[in-house]
Amino acid sequence: MKHIFIFCFFSLVFFSGYSQKKSIDFPENALGIYKGTLVINSSKGEQEIPMEFHLKKTDSAHKFNYVLMYNNSPRNYTLIVKDKSKGIYEVDENNGIILPTRFANNTLYSFFEVQGNFLSSRISFSENELDFEILFSAKKNKITTGGISKDIPEVFGFPISVVQSATLKKE
Repeated sequence: MKHIFIFCFFSLVFFSGYSQKKSIDFPENALGIYKGTLVINSSKGEQEIPMEFHLKKTDSAHKFNYVLMYNNSPRNYTLIVKDKSKGIYEVDENNGIILPTRFANNTLYSFFEVQGNFLSSRISFSENELDFEILFSAKKNKITTGGISKDIPEVFGFPISVVQSATLKKE
């Protein structure tokens, strides 16, 4: 019985480690050009447009060209490494806007507010593709629940009105 337990334990450890997503060395192992279709889902319906994501080296070890292309129209940003060991980055839109960004679990996250709207972005990298997602919520649509007693806190919800998503393949 003891041998069966030991076999099962080591099998579980081996297979759980084997099935986990391989961690990439970001941003170096994510460099390249990715292409696909962005799907925009809103109350107006669904729309599809061509999308590209480019991540390329620059002359600086801590800066990378970070380009989003929608309908062949580029948005040229810069990814700045602030503290790689902690996953802290910035996306500089090169116009005075700098977005704090976090890299964890092969995913680059950002959350920000602009013109009364919350946006959450996520770019999840795997070996030869990435999953891109932006969620959009207007602050004015805030929903308040809870708060009916001192034991139940007031909670603010922000309905998501637009979801943009794409799976882009690395060239």
